[in-house]
Formats: sequence, structure tokens, C-alpha cells
Amino acid sequence: MGITVRKERPTDTDAIGRLTEAAFRDHPHSNHTEQFIIDALRRCDRLTISLVAVDGGAILGHVAVSPVTISSGATGWYGLGPISALPSRQCEGIGSMLIGCALTELKGIGAAGCVVLGDPGFYGRFGFEVRPGLDLRGAPAEYFQAISFGADPPTGSVCYHEAFGATA
Repeated sequence: MGITVRKERPTDTDAIGRLTEAAFRDHPHSNHTEQFIIDALRRCDRLTISLVAVDGGAILGHVAVSPVTISSGATGWYGLGPISALPSRQCEGIGSMLIGCALTELKGIGAAGCVVLGDPGFYGRFGFEVRPGLDLRGAPAEYFQAISFGADPPTGSVCYHEAFGATA
């Protein structure tokens, strides 16, 4: 049948939580709260985009997108992540498929742009790049990147929603 991407359904939340926990279990740069972050964003109605990759009814991957604030007052910016793929299915392009679909969705809702904290070698393929003057406090500058969907990206400090502090 092949992998397809669709919007999250209410019946997907438990599977997304299990998938996210498994995907980040052995990740060296994780504090292992990603599944709690997604749930908190959902509860606060800040999960702007939540897509799942499905094959034969099984959820293989998930991507979350939520609004961010920028100290300059720029609006219409979002943060990409967490992004998860089932550990046994990683390196099959599931994450890339989800990211591509999420960026298309963002453009469709008129977003100004998107930020991500991650490997520049991976995210650069989608057009993300380090933007001087745009930062995330406490994050290594070389790993914090942005993609603009039109105008020049803003400058200032980016702040993710307080749900990113969720621990349960």
C-alpha cells in the first residue's frame, strides 16, 4: 500500500505518544519529554499542525508544528518538532516526508516561516539555514535554523510555547 501522510485523528494520540517515546528513547540530545510536549501543545490548542505517516493502518511517524514568538514582534512564525519515526523504520525517508508535508501545510495557512533546532546537514535539505540575528536562548547557534516563506526572516530571540517545558 505504501506510506501516506495524513492529519492526526483523536484516536491517534496514544499511538503518537508511544511512537514519540520510542523514537527518542536512545537519542543522546533528548531529555525524553517529547511525548509530553506534544500532549501539552494539544491540550493548550497550540498544536497547529500534527501529521502522521501511516502504512497499512500503522503509525510510523509523526511531526508537530506549533507557533513561536519572536522578541522583535514578528508574527506568523512556527517551530517544527518534535519529529519522530518508529525506530525500526528510521532512515526510510519517513521524517523527510513528514517535514515536506508540514512545510507545505504551513505555506497553505499563510505562515511567514518556520524555525527548527537540529542537524544543519539534515534540515538544510529543506531550505533551513542559520540566520544571523535570529536565536534561541541556550541553543548552539549552528543548530538553530529558519526558513522564510517570503519576506526576509526577522531578527530577535525565538521562544517556544511553555508546553515545551512539560515533563509529564
